[in-house]
Amino acid sequence: MSETVSEKVRSLRGTCQVAADKSVSHRALMFGAVADGETEISNLLESEDVLNTANALRRLGAKIDNSGGVWTVAGVPAFHSPDAALDMGNSGTGARLLAGLIAGQDIAATLTGDASLRSRPMNRIAAPLSKMGARIETTDGKLPMTVTGVVADKPFTYTLPVASAQLKSAVLLAGLNKTAPTTVIEPVPCRDHTERMLRAFGADIAVERNSDGGNVITLRGGKRLKARPVAVPADISSAAFPIVAALIGENSDILIQNVGLNPLRTGLLTVLKEMGADISYENAREIAGEPVADVRARSSRLRGVDVPAKIAPSMIDEYPILAVAAAFADGDTVLNGLSELKVKESNRFEAVKTGLIGNGVDCVESGENTLKIRGKGKNPCGGGRIEAKLDHRIAMSFLVMGTASEFPVVVDDVSSIATSFPNFISLMNTAGANIHDYRD
Repeated sequence: MSETVSEKVRSLRGTCQVAADKSVSHRALMFGAVADGETEISNLLESEDVLNTANALRRLGAKIDNSGGVWTVAGVPAFHSPDAALDMGNSGTGARLLAGLIAGQDIAATLTGDASLRSRPMNRIAAPLSKMGARIETTDGKLPMTVTGVVADKPFTYTLPVASAQLKSAVLLAGLNKTAPTTVIEPVPCRDHTERMLRAFGADIAVERNSDGGNVITLRGGKRLKARPVAVPADISSAAFPIVAALIGENSDILIQNVGLNPLRTGLLTVLKEMGADISYENAREIAGEPVADVRARSSRLRGVDVPAKIAPSMIDEYPILAVAAAFADGDTVLNGLSELKVKESNRFEAVKTGLIGNGVDCVESGENTLKIRGKGKNPCGGGRIEAKLDHRIAMSFLVMGTASEFPVVVDDVSSIATSFPNFISLMNTAGANIHDYRD
């Protein structure tokens, strides 16, 4: 089997545009599909995950076309039941948000996915959607899952048991068609792309801060969304990889253009700056309600820090690449509140720990959901072989590690990278990386 190797390079330099925001892309397609009129989407992320969402929406009745890189979504008054299961591939976001959207309509649909997605828990969304009146049938709490709408048209209030934008969004989308209010209480604020885009599409949605520092989100449904153009910014979760690569490399300077800087998604940048990272913002602006800027990252001497659990919702997808940065830092970095990493595309908690240890980094569990990474202020040894376990962020994180570790890092399978960042390897190589196929 062909594997992929990443070798140490002298420097990484250049200006680049990383993959468009996956979270915004999913939502733009879904909201366009249930809005009156025609939604034009520019810079949609054309990854496997997003294309699977587009195909699922087509099978539910939406009309979606792509011409010259501009996607057009003609909304429909109501979905119809598909004639077969909707394959969401590897996308937890696509599956969970679409389940909420289906729950609010008078149809039935079965959602499935690849082996990785079928292993991820779905009871979190099944529980509130069932309480709203939809009928949810899972397979031992996982996919395949059949959703039969409609939710009851009465007030519904739900308090999130964990900080989860997917769970929050599923409940809100289920409430779109009912006139009675749907209220979600989030004790810890998490990414708010759904709230921002619903407001942009004309929904009656209010967000209020409560006395405990959380949010109370109230949606008054019963009116159609109105189509509007959406320009999708670059994904901070994708930008994270060249940013960290520049920080840990020698004589490196990378500018990433048009990065979405939603304040509930920038926890990684906050932590990296605390570690001493040379990160700056240029050309700050706002696009479709989302703050955007060009992000510059330069070679930096990083130091270990204690990362509190409360910041986890703002950077949950970025912990693997943060762990790589910590391996190059001087001193201990303690990552707290990592329970959600255990139920991602892989068990990222174990994958990160195993991958770091296999590359000569002192990494230990310090409590049930805490990792301590002991950086030595110099480049780690590297030389390990990573089993990505069909997890795109694990694969990309350790390929980044290989650009600066003393010995190359080998990743067994990089096919999953196509789910979120199809041109990752070519982009990195254009900036000066040496990532290529490797055969025994």
